[in-house]
Amino acid sequence: MIHYKNCTCLKIDKLDHVGKTCFTDLETEMNTAIKMNRETIKSWKELAAELGEKFSAEAAGNDADNQFAHQNYEILRDNGFFKLAIPAELGGGGASFAEACEVIRELGRHCASTALSFAMHTHPVATNVYKHLRGDEKATATLRKIVDNNLIIAGTGANDWLASSGEMTRVDGGYEVSAHKHFVSGSPGAQVFVTSANYEGEDGSEVLHFAIPFASEGITHGSNWNTLGMRATGSNDIVLEKVFVAEDAIVARRPKGEWHPMWNVILPTAMPLIMSAYAGLADAAVDLARNAAAKRPHELAAVVGEMLNQHTLTTVIHEDMVRINDNHGFTPGNEVASGILSRKTLVASGAQKTVELAAEIIGGAGFFKGHPMERIQRDIKACHFHPLPYRRQYQFSGKVSLGLDPVK
Repeated sequence: MIHYKNCTCLKIDKLDHVGKTCFTDLETEMNTAIKMNRETIKSWKELAAELGEKFSAEAAGNDADNQFAHQNYEILRDNGFFKLAIPAELGGGGASFAEACEVIRELGRHCASTALSFAMHTHPVATNVYKHLRGDEKATATLRKIVDNNLIIAGTGANDWLASSGEMTRVDGGYEVSAHKHFVSGSPGAQVFVTSANYEGEDGSEVLHFAIPFASEGITHGSNWNTLGMRATGSNDIVLEKVFVAEDAIVARRPKGEWHPMWNVILPTAMPLIMSAYAGLADAAVDLARNAAAKRPHELAAVVGEMLNQHTLTTVIHEDMVRINDNHGFTPGNEVASGILSRKTLVASGAQKTVELAAEIIGGAGFFKGHPMERIQRDIKACHFHPLPYRRQYQFSGKVSLGLDPVK
């Protein structure tokens, strides 16, 4: 075991809204041992690699048991990862957008479910950083609250898209919302729920976006996340029954079913982070395949070369997604959003082909439960479902290129 000097430990007794979360004394000691002072490491990515070794050892068990990676979330929280993307002047970790992508990609090499759940927290944080850098006081206050309370966020996105789901009604001081939300990744380890619902007001049909505590009365956590891959993300359904949403919890309003400029900020921020998890999966597949190919190098050299081409495509296009974001320096617009979505499709395709070829190199052993390649082959399939699935992306980008409304 590696020991680090100047260690401090933030003790989390339990996850706020979930039943009990128990750890043995040995596990607590291990968590404390890998908690390190920021001055003792070179980068957030290096720390992610250190922690990833532990995550990798537990990934198979969490997958087999269909169990959310609670311990990984505790370790990440203790080490300040959930505030790493927040500027240092606000008390955060001061990591750039590009560094946050690197961290998620590194985590993806070890446990894709942890990486993806973490990305789902990081992208709304990063969106608030974008707004903070442009003087949005509400975004600044949100970031300070995340830092001060060491909060973790989970939310809905692709499944709500333009129309959203659920209904809101006006009540004294705010709104009352009832909804059934799907694919809420990381929800078993989060304290804040970011989502949206429909509101029929004087100005017509609107979608209201809001953030509320998961501990709010009327919120029920499902236990229905039983899927082919990404099984440890805990992406269970969340049901809201007449949940109160205060007026000041509303963070955005937009017309229902229409394209809104807010997506031109969200997509270039969210998609590079989310796809980092899948790029990390491709990295892991390549490592496994090269090790296997070393036993039959002459026979497998051509397949290895083909795999490396696909891996290079994945890496180059993903890096271009990060470049477009420009560490929150991009100018929002339909063309930028279209470019990001196009690259998302290319990264997803490249990562899937990389994994497919890696599995071919490894052979039948990678088809067995317990082999990491078997899990990688299942996890990589989830990349298709993030916005936008490729045929919808073709339609979107084609319309933008032709000067049309992208969704009409």
